[in-house]
Amino acid sequence: MTEYKYDLKIPKERVAVLIGTKGESKKHLESETKTKIEVDSKEGDVSISGEDGLKLYAARELITAIGRGFNPKIALKLLNVDYSFELINLGDLARSKNDLIRLKGRVIGQEGKSRKIIEELTNCELCVYGKTIGIIGPVEFTPLARRAIDMLLGGSTHAGVFKYLEKQRRNMNIQKIN
Repeated sequence: MTEYKYDLKIPKERVAVLIGTKGESKKHLESETKTKIEVDSKEGDVSISGEDGLKLYAARELITAIGRGFNPKIALKLLNVDYSFELINLGDLARSKNDLIRLKGRVIGQEGKSRKIIEELTNCELCVYGKTIGIIGPVEFTPLARRAIDMLLGGSTHAGVFKYLEKQRRNMNIQKIN
């Protein structure tokens, strides 16, 4: 059988989260994805190898999500085929450090209120970390969360974005009934 391999890099401060206490998180990820994960904790280099290409891809998505600030328990939702992961790079939108802070602040909101409302209306988990915003959620809701975040980053009012999300949720519920 052919062995596949992925190499990726995660921030050094996220290596401890990936490995976990006494290596528990890493071992759990390896057993769930049937892969072998090797971590260079000094550089943040991660090497994943395995025989099943789909499991390997899932492991890569999981490790990327953990590297971008997600809790390993939340990242494990990605093993479910009905869940997806999206990453929005704010570095492309921000012209300066102040721009970056402003954009992150718009998504997070006062005391995390905007983020919480988007999470509740889309059944997704959001993580704002560094220059990125990560989204983990059901496949049908991830694009909705992405659109809401894009609207906020584009300057739409919070109220307008929340109304849009509520309308989309109603439309989805009506489609489920029919």
